[in-house]
Amino acid sequence: MLTGKQRSYLRSEANNLNPVIHIGKDGITPSLLNQVDAALDDHELIKCRVLKNSLGEPRSFADEISSQLNCDVVQVIGNVFVLFRRNEEEPIYILP
Repeated sequence: MLTGKQRSYLRSEANNLNPVIHIGKDGITPSLLNQVDAALDDHELIKCRVLKNSLGEPRSFADEISSQLNCDVVQVIGNVFVLFRRNEEEPIYILP
C-alpha cells in the first residue's frame, strides 16, 4: 500500500511515460495479464491506456489488474491509468 507522498512521487515520475499497455475490446485476458506482469517486472511503473472500443471503465480495469497481479494503482485519469509494483531485487524508483 502506497502512502500519499509515495503516490505523489510516482505520479510525477509517470508524467513523462508513454502507455506501454493498450486494453481493447477483448478487455482483460490472460495474455494481457502476462504482458502487464512482464512490463511491471521490467519497469516497475507503467502507464496503460483503455481504448475507446473497450467495453469497460478504466477504474474497473485498473482495480482488477492490481488485485490479480499484486500491484498498486497510482492514478486513473480519463482513459489512462498508472500501475506500480516494486522490484525487490533491483528497484528503479526509490520511494520517499
